[in-house]
Amino acid sequence: MVMIQDSSTNYMANISLQIRDLRKKQGLTQVEFAKRAGVGLRFLRELESGKRTIRMDKLMQVLDFLGYHLELKRTEPQHSYKHDDTDST
Repeated sequence: MVMIQDSSTNYMANISLQIRDLRKKQGLTQVEFAKRAGVGLRFLRELESGKRTIRMDKLMQVLDFLGYHLELKRTEPQHSYKHDDTDST
């Protein structure tokens, strides 16, 4: 399971490090891993480098190959937003 818990840090960097570590534990190069996971080498390199904007379907494909899933955990919002129930019309 890949969990994002600390909302004060760069969550993509967290995921990227975990995926890179899992790939290395399997003894696979980026080229081998990309082929087996069915993603492009460029995508994998961007993913492992912590690129903030990536295709979610490709991320899920990589996690599926590794036998993991992404789990979101509810935390308190960093910013408070005021909700106005009054209707201005």
